[in-house]
This record gives sequence, structure tokens and C-alpha cells, in this order.
Amino acid sequence: MSEKLKRLAERRERLVAQAAAQRLALAHNIEPWRRPLARVDQGLAVLRYIKSRPAWIAGGVALLAALRPGRAKAAGGRKWLTRGWATWQVVRKLRSR
Repeated sequence: MSEKLKRLAERRERLVAQAAAQRLALAHNIEPWRRPLARVDQGLAVLRYIKSRPAWIAGGVALLAALRPGRAKAAGGRKWLTRGWATWQVVRKLRSR
């Protein structure tokens, strides 16, 4: 029985060493992706924030439109109305998920 325990202990040591080497290799291979993945994570956090507060976004857009009415008229009211409607639809779809 002790021979079996000895083999198990040796096998465990090899497996622990192998796992440590794999962790080091993975850390080395992942390093170039650390920054881009952090940015993606930040972008997803922003999307979650926007999704949870659609009324604030709509209010901000309305405030900007109220503060700059001349610019909205110069750009064409129908074009902005179409964009606003499309944005509203996207927000509603995101909110329903």
C-alpha cells in the first residue's frame, strides 16, 4: 500500500509542476491581449450602463437639441428625426433583453 501511495505522491508532484508550467505559458501568451481585453471590458461596462438608463440618454439628447436648435434646423429636421427614431428603437431592443 505504501508503494501505491508513493507513486501517487510522485504523480501528484509531476502534475502540480506541469500545471505550474502551463500557468506560466498561458500568462506569457495572454500578456499581449491584456490591454485590448481591458478596453473591451470597459466598453461592455459602458453599454451595460447605457442599457440600464435609457431615459437619461434620451433626456441628454433632448437637452442638446434644446440648447442648439439652429444647428438642428440647419442639418435638416427630418434627418435628425429619423436618426432619433432609429436610436430609440435600438435602445428599446437593448432594454428588452
